[in-house]
Amino acid sequence: MIQDGRNRKNILIGIEVEIVQKQDQPSGNLTKGVVKRILTNSPNHPHGIKVQIETGEIGRVKNVLSE
Repeated sequence: MIQDGRNRKNILIGIEVEIVQKQDQPSGNLTKGVVKRILTNSPNHPHGIKVQIETGEIGRVKNVLSE
């Protein structure tokens, strides 16, 4: 089941997610990766929780692919 990336409680270190990076926001191009760090402190964010994936890329979570 794909979960929404706007709630911090859905996002855990080590799960697979799809993020949109800042430069990809106009195109909506998604990058798949595994969460390394959660960078947003608030419990939710309207554009998605900001994370860093294991490749070092940073973006906002659009879809949570695994639990």
